[in-house]
Amino acid sequence: MAIDCPHTGIVDYQQVALSFAQDFQEAGGSVLTNFEVEDIKMAKESPSRSKDGMKYPVVIRNTKGEEVRCQYVVTCAGLHSDRISELSGCNPNPRIVPFRGDYLLLKPEKRYLVKGNIYPVPDSRFPFLGVHFTPRMDGSIWLGPNAVLAFKREGYRPFDFSARDIMDIIIKSGLIKLVFQNFSYGVNEMYKACFLSATVKHLQKFIPEITISDILRGPAGVRAQALDRDGNLVEDFVFDGGVGDIGNRILHVRNAPSPAATSSLAISGMIADEVQQRFKL
Repeated sequence: MAIDCPHTGIVDYQQVALSFAQDFQEAGGSVLTNFEVEDIKMAKESPSRSKDGMKYPVVIRNTKGEEVRCQYVVTCAGLHSDRISELSGCNPNPRIVPFRGDYLLLKPEKRYLVKGNIYPVPDSRFPFLGVHFTPRMDGSIWLGPNAVLAFKREGYRPFDFSARDIMDIIIKSGLIKLVFQNFSYGVNEMYKACFLSATVKHLQKFIPEITISDILRGPAGVRAQALDRDGNLVEDFVFDGGVGDIGNRILHVRNAPSPAATSSLAISGMIADEVQQRFKL
């Protein structure tokens, strides 16, 4: 049995994001890329007034020594949201644990089998959507993803590894408790990641005609999963500030669960409301 939603579709979210950026720039904003933040703090000297008469006491410095000064700060740092919070002297928890989601690709000659998005009913115990079928704007069909622990925050490939990231996960997060609580689920996801035949069995529940010869290994994404110290997956939004002068000028968006892209406009409205309330604007 299934629910048919004939008006469900998909967009090229890269184009959506670029359009958001263009709107922002046309409204007078600036977009800086390749700006790796190294420090967030209050200016030591008394901030002078700018041409618009406003004071900008918060200093954001990148790894190249470049600075941006601002009156208030909102961070949405995804995979690095806990570290960015720490840089500003705010709460490091919940910690971020990266989970890689590997996708498979349906071979071009078998794309006719999928005419729309096909999603299973997800397991309510976990925030992952389960293996599903996604037609893309370029005509390709993505199958997946799974959900396996990534050994690097930017670990988009199976063998990407960062000793710092692993130590953070083991020592500072509740991952060990999560593993013990959901051992069989984790083993099953690892098994599916290693053996395509296991994933194909799940796909055949929806399209029995698909065989292992019809698929190829595809790209991967990394989910920034917030995890508390008790090993619980954080499935709701987490807004966090801090204490003192800088804490009163910062809003950290610590967790934005799926479907974050689909709901981006609604989420931005929620963040704007939080900003107005927190900063009394």
